[in-house]
Amino acid sequence: MNKKIVALLMSFVMLLSVILTGCSGEKKAADTSKADEKMKVGFIYVGPIGDGGWTYSHNEGRLYLEKELGVETIYKESVPEGPEVEKIMKDMIDQGAKVIFATSFGYMDYVEKVAKEYPDVKFMHCSGYKQGENMTNYFGREYQARYLSGIVAGLKTQTDKIGYVAAFEIPEVVRGIDAFTLGVRSVNPDAKVVVRWTHTWYDPVTEKDAANSLLDEGADIIAQHQDTAGPQQAAQERGAFSIGYNTDMKAMAPKAYLTAPIWNWGPYYAEQVKAAMDGTWKSDSYWGGMETGTIQLAPMTELVPAEAVAKVQEIEAKIKDGSFEVFAGPIKDNEGNLKVKEGEKLTDEQMLSIDWFVEGVEGKIKK
Repeated sequence: MNKKIVALLMSFVMLLSVILTGCSGEKKAADTSKADEKMKVGFIYVGPIGDGGWTYSHNEGRLYLEKELGVETIYKESVPEGPEVEKIMKDMIDQGAKVIFATSFGYMDYVEKVAKEYPDVKFMHCSGYKQGENMTNYFGREYQARYLSGIVAGLKTQTDKIGYVAAFEIPEVVRGIDAFTLGVRSVNPDAKVVVRWTHTWYDPVTEKDAANSLLDEGADIIAQHQDTAGPQQAAQERGAFSIGYNTDMKAMAPKAYLTAPIWNWGPYYAEQVKAAMDGTWKSDSYWGGMETGTIQLAPMTELVPAEAVAKVQEIEAKIKDGSFEVFAGPIKDNEGNLKVKEGEKLTDEQMLSIDWFVEGVEGKIKK
């Protein structure tokens, strides 16, 4: 064969080899990049992470998630409960988020809408009730810890008048007020719980003012369903006592603070994201009780009577082993109507939609 032709053929073979090797190397690099890509998880908060309460507790869960699974997280704080949350979710998806936790009740309808538009993204909505193939709802049975904190308040009050600073007239808040009042009256049938609505989640001034108005009316203990320590600080300034919420806020009002129902979201967040990562995630409705650790009663302070400590420990053990139900009959509403008969209890569906106050509550619910 002509030497020139042989040389040309050898050059062609070498060139083809280089091209194929280059293509193989590019494919390998692309595969490695895909394998090294981290799961990205988005969190949407209704308040600032520095609120010390609700949003702070969720953010602690986010940090726990990062530590446990090594995933990348992004978050947006102080997002209003309105259409704006749709844009926030879509922005997070554009950044690569494959799982989104929306942590306030008012986001529910918007989460449902966006979930339908992005079937490959997992959406988890806190405190709501709607579900879809890629949308789940989650919460904790906070009413159990509320009941226990009511026992503390019922045995601590001297005036038999307990103030309750409440956010919005939604089932979550109403259920908590009812459970708290049932706890109060289980040990002190003469006590009353007076409700003051603020229609805020995070407004320290408004919430503190509401607490002061209750103190003016003779309350000597202030409970709350708010994200700030404002009500507890009002109690301390007036020489009264307080029951907190969301986190242990003893440092905010050490001379008033008794205890609080508190949240521990981290393990649940890690469990859900791990399931999304390994392909086992399924939409469901999670409502973890005290036995799961999602909802807890913060350590009672030295201001709590020994009698109350013993009673709380007794009932907490029964709640955890399933032998005690908070909403077991007979239960009347605050207008005297029998709502739960002897031997019966409210179902989860009834608790999730509750819109009436139990006997012992002074207040009204706008419907």
